[in-house]
Amino acid sequence: MWYPVPRRLIPALLVAIALSFPFWTAVPLQAQVTAFKQAVAEASHGNEAIAAFYRTRDYQPIFTGPDDTSRRAALFRALSKAGVHGLPVKRYDPRDLEAAFRTAKTPRDFGKAEVLAARMLVRFAQDLQSGAMVPRRIDSSIVRQLPRRDQVEQLESFAATSPEVFFRGLAPKTPQYTALLAEKLRLERVLAHGGWGATVDAEALKPGQSGAQVVALRNRLIAMGYMKRSVSRNYDGALQKAVQQFQIDHGLTPDGVAGADTMAELNVEVENRLSQVMVAMERERWTNVPKGDRHILVNIPEFTARIIDDGKETFSTRVVVGKTKSDQQTPEFSDTMEFMVINPSWNVPRSIATKEYLPLLKKNRNAVGHLKLVDSRGRTVSRGNVNFAKYSASTFPFRLRQPPSQRNALGQVKFMFPNKYNIYLHDTPSKSLFKRDRRAFSHGCVRVGQPFDLAYALLAEQSDNPEGLFRARLNSGAESRVNLEVPVPVHLQYRTAFAQPKGRMNYRHDIYGRDAKIWAAMEAAGVQIRKPES
Repeated sequence: MWYPVPRRLIPALLVAIALSFPFWTAVPLQAQVTAFKQAVAEASHGNEAIAAFYRTRDYQPIFTGPDDTSRRAALFRALSKAGVHGLPVKRYDPRDLEAAFRTAKTPRDFGKAEVLAARMLVRFAQDLQSGAMVPRRIDSSIVRQLPRRDQVEQLESFAATSPEVFFRGLAPKTPQYTALLAEKLRLERVLAHGGWGATVDAEALKPGQSGAQVVALRNRLIAMGYMKRSVSRNYDGALQKAVQQFQIDHGLTPDGVAGADTMAELNVEVENRLSQVMVAMERERWTNVPKGDRHILVNIPEFTARIIDDGKETFSTRVVVGKTKSDQQTPEFSDTMEFMVINPSWNVPRSIATKEYLPLLKKNRNAVGHLKLVDSRGRTVSRGNVNFAKYSASTFPFRLRQPPSQRNALGQVKFMFPNKYNIYLHDTPSKSLFKRDRRAFSHGCVRVGQPFDLAYALLAEQSDNPEGLFRARLNSGAESRVNLEVPVPVHLQYRTAFAQPKGRMNYRHDIYGRDAKIWAAMEAAGVQIRKPES
């Protein structure tokens, strides 16, 4: 098992690395150089990027030369802090590198140590910059093209710049990553001091009650930072206010009553919250690329969509996302919104038409009467001329289409970012679902709670009267496409730990179980929950 390098040993190891440089006076200079080059070429075999880097610089070292002291020390310092970022530290155990430098005596030894240092550098840099895990190997619904930087470029940048500047530039510079890292360090301190104390052993508690479990609730909220110290045994106004803020931070209705859902979130232990934060940090590394000056963020487990302009939230709305069934979950991906359709028709996805509606039509050809039957040429077909019983899901030759109306399944507007998953944002006639705390009810698309306001916000970039433009098209009753003059990036993401714009950390339920899969993969790779040394 890998154990973190104790802080008291780091200075000694740094000195060992700093003083480790070639001192090969017993061997002729040309023989030294040839042996070193050979060793580098052999050791870099299998990694074309590292091999190419050293070939282009005629095998000049960047770690083992007499002038490379600062690079060696900086690399070791960076590797020793891998655990701070929640990375799999055993991939780049600095003690392996220290041993290679300390025991090196010949040019061949130093050549091998040179390549070991280069391998550790590029692996660490890649993991910190763009993630240590490969998302599609964990869950096929996470469709992310990792922003991997070319390894030759990494090495060239390291060789050409200050090592400290290089390492500072690796981790994401987003406000979210900064907040998550701060929360990770805070939770580690809480864990080192014993956590949040005893859990609350009650199904529900409400204002006006008193007793031992009210005290347990009070003490846990005090430990979590939601209340100042108190000796009250009553569920009083201060406790109710603390419960309400806790509920807001966990996506629950802030009624001040500690019901079943609130109790479940309240009794989550520090270790579990830490794993959520570390998974969120890894996810942030997966998307370590510019998201666009103006972009739309949909956070699936938060059931919220936002417009972000120049780093600031300018619009927010509740949303409904896909059900928890594996074939109806909303996938994670990024694309570009190009247009909206006002008064849209609903072309029923084939999976829904054949799995849900065809069985109904076999029993009653007049079922789902709000839908039109359409053939391959787009012509409406009379149901009286169709024997539905003779078709299966694979042989059904028709499409189902719902004409524009206020009761259309897509509501009165849809927002399109064409993609192979047939996922988009849209209105819905089922408004009551937006009152729920957990809103996973769709077949995968994202239903918008305030679709007209979203349309106005998007059209405001290209019209002095966005509401008038939208209403004119809407009132016509005709299906109408409105192109966005400046397409808007859309990012469907999945964060169960995140910071709100004002900085408060929020947590949400892992509705699809994706974070649990990611955490299992991270643990298997060697990521550990650590306690800071006292």
